[in-house]
Amino acid sequence: MKTKNLIATTLGFAVLAGAAALAQTKPEDTEVWTPTPPKVAPAKDAGGAPSDAVVLFDGRGLDQWVASQDKSPAGWTVADGVIIVNKARGNIETKRSFRDYQLHLEWRIPADIAGAGQARGNSGVFLASTGPRDQGYEVQILDSYENATYVNGQAGSVYKQHPPLANASRAPGQWQTYDIIWRAPVFGADGALAKPATVTVIHNGVLVQDNAVLAGETVYIGKPTYKAHGPAPIKLQAHGDPSAPISFRNIWVRELAPRP
Repeated sequence: MKTKNLIATTLGFAVLAGAAALAQTKPEDTEVWTPTPPKVAPAKDAGGAPSDAVVLFDGRGLDQWVASQDKSPAGWTVADGVIIVNKARGNIETKRSFRDYQLHLEWRIPADIAGAGQARGNSGVFLASTGPRDQGYEVQILDSYENATYVNGQAGSVYKQHPPLANASRAPGQWQTYDIIWRAPVFGADGALAKPATVTVIHNGVLVQDNAVLAGETVYIGKPTYKAHGPAPIKLQAHGDPSAPISFRNIWVRELAPRP
């Protein structure tokens, strides 16, 4: 009985002490005023770029892009304000390199697309291009509206690693959007992996990758692995499937401060 009374008394003192401390706390004690976040003017129109973005394609030309293979001028076609993939000219990538960023791009599968599975509007965005061909970390682009394929290879997947959380694909002929948050891998001075890459993807307004942790760079056969690298270009894929080429528009990127 004495033990119970002692516990009750102790708890009572703790409650009183907590109430006294709360009474001495002012609202402003938990207000943070500095540093103030930088001002960023949002886009005026849907798909437009915010004020601090690097515009990678605004409908006029490919001056921000080069051929991945040899860094020559990008050989894809620009017509009517959109980029049309030229498969014969290979992948293209940004002239600039980036580490962590927010990326917006819009893409369209041709309305008259033919083929099936991976041979139906296949392309991809490589979030860090680490080589001239298909090296890097790929978010898949594909007609997945009514087109069966392996789920870690459909639109919105981190290719061969993470299936999308939902199939948010629109029908061929309609424009689709990707909004991507990319956190690059971190390597130590010895080249060893210190922190893996992560990616969040919103496809047509639907969350399809939620801070997914990557096991390494994209590979078609085998298991992904990491190799040390720094900031890298963003790459768009000219896949060799026989279907009609897809189109891109409204591409911009906001650089983010590195993770602590």
